[in-house]
Amino acid sequence: MADVQVTCINKNSRESSHEGITHLGGSTWKWTRSEVITSIENETNTFYTMIGGKRANVGVVNGSNGKYLRTYADGLWNDNLLALPECS
Repeated sequence: MADVQVTCINKNSRESSHEGITHLGGSTWKWTRSEVITSIENETNTFYTMIGGKRANVGVVNGSNGKYLRTYADGLWNDNLLALPECS
């Protein structure tokens, strides 16, 4: 299992705080949200962010509108993914 750092995201609308993330990426990769969810659920890879020197693991949340990704650090769910820059 690889431990993969997420350094960028793509959203349907970058300005919207509630529009879903469509893609996540790193220095040499870019996957769809569905690919990342499947990889986490199948325990193929783990994903994380580093914001301000603090690690936050990416997890799958079952929301009322389906599955989505969110980071988890220090015992709390947070929005570290939304703080990442846009993937090219």
